[in-house]
Amino acid sequence: MNKLIAALIVTSFASVAMAQAPATPAVAKAQASADQNTAKAVDAEVKAGAKADAKVVKADAKAAETKADAKADAAKDKAAAKAKVAKAQPQDKAKADAKADMVGAKADASATKTGIKADASADKAKVEAGAEKSLAKANTAGVKAEGKAEVKAAIVK
Repeated sequence: MNKLIAALIVTSFASVAMAQAPATPAVAKAQASADQNTAKAVDAEVKAGAKADAKVVKADAKAAETKADAKADAAKDKAAAKAKVAKAQPQDKAKADAKADMVGAKADASATKTGIKADASADKAKVEAGAEKSLAKANTAGVKAEGKAEVKAAIVK
């Protein structure tokens, strides 16, 4: 137990001595380089985040536009089918009305499928944006760790 305590005390004194070591030109240079690299990495992370957010906004807008277009197409198809019902002869109205209902159902189904695909595409873009942000964050953390290691190596020299 005494050896463990002694080792901890020696380690803490060594850490304090290293932390309070006089700043030599090599240490100052390493610290400046680390700070500069960290600043660049943080800037790159912010840019990557903004770019990813822009992709998400663009994907959401595209999905909304696609869904709106699909609904408009479905409404147009329904209206055309109803117009055919109105033009049909009285004895053919029931058949034309049934056909119009079928056309309307198909148009609605198609619009729903298109909306689901558009939402899936937007969700995929969101996932990719999240991955891009995570990669940028990991890169920044790596650059910070490298900088700390360089400064520590300069102090030890």
